[in-house]
Amino acid sequence: MPQTLDAAAVRSWCSLALEALGREREEIDAINVYPVADGDTGTNLYLTVESAAQAVEAVFAAHETGASVPAPGDAVRAMAHGALIGARGNSGTILAQLLRGMAEALADAAPADPQGDGGGGADRLAPALRRAAALAREAVAHPVEGTILSVASAAADAAERNAAERSGAVDAGATVRAAYAGARAALAATPDQLPVLGRAGVVDAGGRGLLAVLGALVRSLTGETPAAFPMGHRRYEDPAAVASAVESCAPEGGPAFEVIYLLEADDTSVARLRARLDGLGDSLVVVGGDGLWNVHIHVDDAGAAVEAGVEAGRPYRIRITHFGAAAEEPPERVQRAVVAVVPGEGLAGLCAEAGATTVLARPGEPPASGELVEAIRRAHAREVVLLPNDAALRHTAAAAAEQARTEGVRVALIPTRAAVQGIAALAVHQPDRRFDEDVVAMTTAAGATRYAELAVAERQSWTMAGICQAGDVLGLIDGDVAVIGADLAATAEAVLSRMLAAGGELVTLVLGDDVPDALADRLEIYVRDGHLAVDTVVYRGGRQSVPLLIGVE
Repeated sequence: MPQTLDAAAVRSWCSLALEALGREREEIDAINVYPVADGDTGTNLYLTVESAAQAVEAVFAAHETGASVPAPGDAVRAMAHGALIGARGNSGTILAQLLRGMAEALADAAPADPQGDGGGGADRLAPALRRAAALAREAVAHPVEGTILSVASAAADAAERNAAERSGAVDAGATVRAAYAGARAALAATPDQLPVLGRAGVVDAGGRGLLAVLGALVRSLTGETPAAFPMGHRRYEDPAAVASAVESCAPEGGPAFEVIYLLEADDTSVARLRARLDGLGDSLVVVGGDGLWNVHIHVDDAGAAVEAGVEAGRPYRIRITHFGAAAEEPPERVQRAVVAVVPGEGLAGLCAEAGATTVLARPGEPPASGELVEAIRRAHAREVVLLPNDAALRHTAAAAAEQARTEGVRVALIPTRAAVQGIAALAVHQPDRRFDEDVVAMTTAAGATRYAELAVAERQSWTMAGICQAGDVLGLIDGDVAVIGADLAATAEAVLSRMLAAGGELVTLVLGDDVPDALADRLEIYVRDGHLAVDTVVYRGGRQSVPLLIGVE
């Protein structure tokens, strides 16, 4: 097993941590008492680590075609960035900052380090754990003992003691074993530190999740599975009794909403934002740096929390959760629903009007499988048709479908590769016919739809259509570059000409935010003049990764 946290070990750590949190998610959710007994800490930690793991996999995927492997520094930075953009809830946001702290220490290894390129030699693990604990405390407006922060500090303390006792002969395996043991002892002590945990007879849920992540680190570096922590409570053996005790500790009143968003802003603006948000609510955590931040707060006035972000910079991926929603009586399940991934707000509205539950895929931020599972749950149906609408989401959607099936939902995954195929499938959806017949009809409609997109080249490169230069307009048909042009409209006409040469009855155009209506008018005229029997429909997609999507049915 590796004795340093190189790129392969980082990849293994993320995978094992995701596996551990997936196994223990429900238990962690069940003991979630602090800061709000909303039963989602395990799920939030899982989604946070899933985002980190996806970012690391993307780094490895970029090296698959060459002989090189990712630099260790690239892997740990990707892990931290993935956790930052995917952080969920109070504990997930803190975990993202813990991973960022470790990444800062490991990725900035000195040239003399045996790893050379920032791999995090064995002697850097204890400082990395200390940096992680310190950075997490700085991110929390009002740190509280008996939480994930205490467990992180204890792990760092134990790792440093182990390093000191070994008198310079640092061993990575010994360091992480010591960190795990220190965290385990600290977790067991949390009910004595935080009264609400003591009353419920449970340990801190966030700390329990961090222990699972540290256990995965032990496995990745040593191959050993550390001693498991017992069921996450001390006073009760019966899970039903635990649930009753946790419910009894839910506070009366308190903030009504959890608000979380990503924010592009400078350090000065974020400092002002912290001060303003601190006066609006509690459980304030602001993590990140280098211009990108993840903001988490519990408030009564969700609008004010978002407005504060607007004043500080550019907030996006805004999530607002009403704490009382989980306590409401769930509605009766509908028989069938459609869940669709869409690339822009405009299509999200269109699909929602057609009855679909949507998941927004913002430019450069593909949804994680956990987000798709959440959408399937939100659809609250016995049968779900899942439309990923992106070839790159094939495996993510398959994982989400499998997870939903374990929860008793019948899921059919239609492998749509583009949003226009999803629109075609949704157009023939009929929830009153047999499930299999509906799926076949939707699959047939999607398969009969050719898709194209127009994008702008970022750099010179080889394509199926020849060499393109930075700034060229690329016309991609069914995923491959077919046309290279200098003008968006002319290139779009060339793409349509090729697609309609094989026949078609309907052209669908989806325009991005910055594309003028005049382009749609010109393309409609082009289609009508050359193909009298072909109709054209135009939609506004909103902010999407490419200026124009085209479908031909």
